[in-house]
Amino acid sequence: VHAFISSRLDYCNALYSGISKRNIHRLQLIQNAAAQVLTQSRRSDHITPVLAALHWLPVSFRIDFKILLLVFKALHNQAAAYICDLLTFYKPDGSLRSSDRNLLVVPKSHLVTKGNRASAIRAPRLWNSLPEDLRLAHSVSSFKTGLKTYFYPMAFL
Repeated sequence: VHAFISSRLDYCNALYSGISKRNIHRLQLIQNAAAQVLTQSRRSDHITPVLAALHWLPVSFRIDFKILLLVFKALHNQAAAYICDLLTFYKPDGSLRSSDRNLLVVPKSHLVTKGNRASAIRAPRLWNSLPEDLRLAHSVSSFKTGLKTYFYPMAFL
């Protein structure tokens, strides 16, 4: 059940970054039902402790996880060239402390409502919000581990 449902939820979930909260909620209900089936818990039981015990991030965090993993791979030339071309490192004109913090340029959005949800804007914003030690990870496995550790308290505590 876990492999089937999680693979379906994670398939192209970086594209889900701009969908409405209502649709995110629908996907979350699917994940909750899978957790209940897997753990044989009752429908009346709270689902958050079940998800935490399974170490499953909620759908919204899974989407951010996938976007950030894609950014990490792009910055380390492990993604498609067209994705790598979308990201630009921030280089200030003068000598500033932020010059060596591995930050990305966030393009300006012309549409306030939907423009900020576009992947080209959301990805650099998410990346810049990460702690510096996580942005400076050297391998994909260490980045994934650190990112899940970073998201876990935000999702469950």
